[in-house]
Amino acid sequence: MMAASSVSVRCVLRRATVPSLVVILGATGTGKSKLAIEVGKRLKGEIISADSMQVYQGLDIITNKVTAEERAQCRHHMISFVDPLMSSYTVVDFRNKALALIDDMHSRNKLPIIVGGTNYYIESLLWRVLLDTGQENKDHGVTGEQAGDRKVELERLEGAELHKRLAKVDPKMAAMLHPNDKRKIARSLQIHEKTGIPHSLWLEEQREQEGGDDLGGPLRYPDACIFWLHADLEALDKRLDGRVDEMLSAGLIQELRDFHIRYNQQKVQDERTRRQHPSCVWAGCDGRVQVGGDGPEPRTADPELSQEG
Repeated sequence: MMAASSVSVRCVLRRATVPSLVVILGATGTGKSKLAIEVGKRLKGEIISADSMQVYQGLDIITNKVTAEERAQCRHHMISFVDPLMSSYTVVDFRNKALALIDDMHSRNKLPIIVGGTNYYIESLLWRVLLDTGQENKDHGVTGEQAGDRKVELERLEGAELHKRLAKVDPKMAAMLHPNDKRKIARSLQIHEKTGIPHSLWLEEQREQEGGDDLGGPLRYPDACIFWLHADLEALDKRLDGRVDEMLSAGLIQELRDFHIRYNQQKVQDERTRRQHPSCVWAGCDGRVQVGGDGPEPRTADPELSQEG
């Protein structure tokens, strides 16, 4: 049974004061997208996807993007607008675009509904937890592209080496991050490089600000309504097994093969993109699906899914 019961959802929908935004999060398969659509239809809302993989064009099946029929029921944003070979798209990029969308929705009297499984994307909207290094970059003559290149450069290092570097400058943050979590480690190293302040110390200072707590700094939207969904493990396993079968029937293998072909063609032209996003796909398949060999030319992205806002 899901944590957000039908009774609790109806209670929220009957509130006299509509919250500034609704957040729906939880494990894969708990019904986040379906609930978001229902809330959106009832409260004239629009949905912002907070999924770090769904921002990329293509791979619609394996990332389980909403269907055309579902998009027709409620407007969706932040899906399929980043080239999958772009390696410098960060949580800061997501936050900046999503906040602009939220402001636009408020100006049109629409309810922003944040839905997804990438919790640190959601945290970047709820709390002022990210250091905005844009001004520091400008002061030091560093462009956004150069900052992105530095992130890519760091992530090329082995996880153990990255973790070792972080442990030297910020042992507290290193103790909180797994050595294989290269993206977060690289982010913490970048913050220290740009500011000279350990990431962990910066977070502690935010928690001590007025309105802050153990979870982070002051809330950006104090009246946000949050649904955290969960389901019985046995029911969830059955649902996910069925989802995998549906993905295979929908053409999952061909989708991966097409992406693999496109990636290798681009890899020859730009070595900087090596293995970052495809490695996520292969890891997700756990080695049980072999993708390779010759195949058809890659398909163009579905124009209906290419939504920039």
